[in-house]
Amino acid sequence: MSGRKNFVFALGFAAAVGLIASAVAVMLVSWHYSRISFDLVNVICGEVAEEEPEMKNIVSAALKEYTSGNEDGVAVNDFLSGLGYRVSDFSDSAVSYHILFGAAGFLAGIFLFLFTFALRNKTEEKRIQALSDYLEQVNTGKAVILSTSGEDAFSKLEDEIYKTVTFLYQTRDNAVRAKNDFAENLSNIAHQIKTPITSISLSLQTLSETPAQGEYEKGRLEQIQKQLTRPTRLEEALLVLARLDAGTLKFQKENVDVFTVLVLAADNLQELFVNSGTSIDIPELGETVITADLDWTMEAVMNVMKNCMEHNTGGCVHCSYGQNPLYTEILIWDEGNGFAKEDIPHLFKRFYRGQNADAGENSPNGGIGIGLALSKEIIEHQNGTIRAKNMQDGGACFEIRFYKQ
Repeated sequence: MSGRKNFVFALGFAAAVGLIASAVAVMLVSWHYSRISFDLVNVICGEVAEEEPEMKNIVSAALKEYTSGNEDGVAVNDFLSGLGYRVSDFSDSAVSYHILFGAAGFLAGIFLFLFTFALRNKTEEKRIQALSDYLEQVNTGKAVILSTSGEDAFSKLEDEIYKTVTFLYQTRDNAVRAKNDFAENLSNIAHQIKTPITSISLSLQTLSETPAQGEYEKGRLEQIQKQLTRPTRLEEALLVLARLDAGTLKFQKENVDVFTVLVLAADNLQELFVNSGTSIDIPELGETVITADLDWTMEAVMNVMKNCMEHNTGGCVHCSYGQNPLYTEILIWDEGNGFAKEDIPHLFKRFYRGQNADAGENSPNGGIGIGLALSKEIIEHQNGTIRAKNMQDGGACFEIRFYKQ
């Protein structure tokens, strides 16, 4: 509200209070004059009755004719009251008009007060609604410059909201810029890694085709080839993470059966499962459909299965899934020793390797510390969550949820 509107409201309140006070004053003055008139007539009639007792009946009859009263008895000191008269009986028509005008002024004051109060509340509601609409626009990213509406009780709040929103926009822009820079740097690192990897791969291929190699040389070449798959895997993961950070990785939304996702993921890891002597159990629990990208969801599930396999050599990796009105849940767990408690909050951080990470060092795809982070990014970009916990009977468990809304 502007200063002019504040002045109008203050004037309205002052006028309302003035009218009410005037009405009360008129009513008090009218009653006072009525009392004076009553006392005056009372004295006169008392004196007449005292001097001429036989005049009492005449005076009483005259008063009755004037006021239409009735005789209830005679008082010694209060002659008119003894005859049954009241102060109001001597209020003439002018006094009645005074009372009427006073009541009208009182009611007008009350009405003006209520009207001014309602108008002020309505104006405040409009200001609050305008600020609420502005904050809603901020939340949807459609906010425009907040225009001031004058100086009032909401001006300071309006100014602070504008400052806060401006600061948040600047913070968001800086965060987006830093994220894009990070994604670009990550992509550059991945490409820089790819160049020597390609060169080493070509050299290994050339050496493998060279005749007259001894068993020792062949063993060394096979070992180098196995180790080369690790930086290759790292380079691929870094490129995917860079695309996720930059928001350029698009996910297809289609209906995907959970059992199909689990089976395809296990098939892609079949060789690793066989080499490690680990089995996998995927029960068919009926049709359970999620809306997701089949290939990338399968990639996320593969990383989780591989983590369970690397820390459960010779055991079994179990899978289960179910659905309720809110989300679809996928459980993948192993029969190993589980996670160290201090590792659980950090398992999905990039390049974090827990206390039992050495179990995966000999795996061509293990020991990098980026697989679970990649799974988390893929799942969360598809309206899902993933968390890790320990089973009550031992073993590590991953809980994946895809929400319907």
